[in-house]
Amino acid sequence: MKNIHYILLFLLLAAVTSCNLDEYPVDTASNQAIFGSATGLELYSNSFYNILPGTDVGVFQGDDVSDLVARNGVDTYLSVNALSPATSSGWSWSALRNINYFIENAQNSTVAEKNNYIGVARFFRALFYFDKVTRFGDVPWIDQTIEITDSLTLYGPRDDRFMVMEKVLEDLDFAIENITLTSDASSTRITKNVARAYKTRIALFEASYRKYHVEEGMQGTANTWYQEVVNTANDITGFSLHEAAQVDQSYRELFITKSPFADETILAVALDASLQVFSSANRRFISPTYGNRPSLTRNFVNTYLNLDGTSFTDNPDYKTTPFVEEVRNRDLRLKQTVRLGDYHRTENGVPVVAPPNFNQTFTGYQPIKWCYDERFPYDDESRNDNAHIIMRYAEVLLNKAEALAELGTMTPGEWAETIGALRARAGITGSTLTSLPTQADPYLIDYYKGKFTDPVLLEVIRERAVELIFEGLRPDDLRRWHIGELFAESQMNGMYVPGLGEYDLNSDGIMDVYFYQGTKPESSNPAIAFVDVSTSSGAGRLQLSNGTSGEVIFNPGFREWMDKKYLYPIPESDLIRNPALGQNPGWE
Repeated sequence: MKNIHYILLFLLLAAVTSCNLDEYPVDTASNQAIFGSATGLELYSNSFYNILPGTDVGVFQGDDVSDLVARNGVDTYLSVNALSPATSSGWSWSALRNINYFIENAQNSTVAEKNNYIGVARFFRALFYFDKVTRFGDVPWIDQTIEITDSLTLYGPRDDRFMVMEKVLEDLDFAIENITLTSDASSTRITKNVARAYKTRIALFEASYRKYHVEEGMQGTANTWYQEVVNTANDITGFSLHEAAQVDQSYRELFITKSPFADETILAVALDASLQVFSSANRRFISPTYGNRPSLTRNFVNTYLNLDGTSFTDNPDYKTTPFVEEVRNRDLRLKQTVRLGDYHRTENGVPVVAPPNFNQTFTGYQPIKWCYDERFPYDDESRNDNAHIIMRYAEVLLNKAEALAELGTMTPGEWAETIGALRARAGITGSTLTSLPTQADPYLIDYYKGKFTDPVLLEVIRERAVELIFEGLRPDDLRRWHIGELFAESQMNGMYVPGLGEYDLNSDGIMDVYFYQGTKPESSNPAIAFVDVSTSSGAGRLQLSNGTSGEVIFNPGFREWMDKKYLYPIPESDLIRNPALGQNPGWE
């Protein structure tokens, strides 16, 4: 049996050689070997999984380019004059051709289970096109392998994005109807519930894009897509929010387990040390020199509720509350997302106190989500083998809650089953678990620049940011809500510092950081982090907002936002090859 698998895999690789849009379709003698058996269909369909996020640049880095994260340097997306038709990328179609070739041939197969595998293929085609539409807007819809003589397709114009998204919806519905596997204990295979969960994500994006991008004139169709989110979320069964033995570990352990928790995880990428398949999560979050050194901003941390369900920003002194005090009695997800007072790491099995390390963080809100507690070898090498969650039930609940809020049909019962359930898992108590909010939080209104004023929707948006931080969804949220200015205008601020000097950040009696100006001082703690907050400005500098006191402010360099960046430019080389594509607005 093993030898047969190797032979089929060899034939499969011959059939799915990468190509550009204008290459000949592959047609080999291996066609019958692949499409004449369920084993062949399965092996071929496995090649589509490459479309899913990879392990090294996985979902945990996606939010580095967002309003919630302070990071080193400025991404090309926000740098002045860095993004252009000459530097743009992503106009690649080889994955689509591979999928279409499979669908065409599988439709002619006599294998009884063929529709299951066609369903998997159409699911991946939906993901492929969703990525292309969110990146470029209008794109050519191609649902067949094309011949090199088909000049009308090869050199034709783009199709309307809204038509393409209707096709995406059709593909998802076909997948949901025909994929035979409902759930997968390993959380690594495409199932009906995976397709349903992705449909809630994709339909939510499309609904809010149509509502808030008023220049497109599609607001009247938004509610249909919001209702698709609700209906599809209701069809997902067999999942629940993960609960650990200790309530303050339920959230964190989802992201540091080697085998996904199947109670909440719908789809994940499993890594394997024995196969040398790793990620660089620890290295990217903890190394002082590698990667973006992402840290949460204080403006975002302010949105975490108190444990009694009240807003932290209701405290009139919240702006000047020092770190040790501000993190007390807060939503338990905060201590499971960043280093707080009782956080420990281990070295050779021995617990080691680990306060925020200003040699590794810009703001003091240093992430631990996705990071192993063990110090070695994970910090200094790309050696993480914890599973990478791509889709989980918590997101489905949030997608449904947002759609209900937008439709104006949220009930106390729905609230308790979505937002209330997420907050209860986070240790929050009080009426916020069961009662619809009736007053909009002024802090959130201000943060989102008056874009949202409905109390229910604002609380859903609060919950979405807190629950899904570092899961790569925030940039698309800002784009679909048409609030891209937050990419560049959000302040990269950190903890409040009452004045220059030493500070104990975890109340263990040992000083952890020394803020100073001018000559570097001395400290009794040899491991202390010295932070120069001199008033000299410039990219990469840390300062205090009031000079010798105030919030830590990090300056990564100038960030620029222009509305044309809601869509990437068509790459120059592809436009030269096919002028009929036309360029996106503002990039001409």
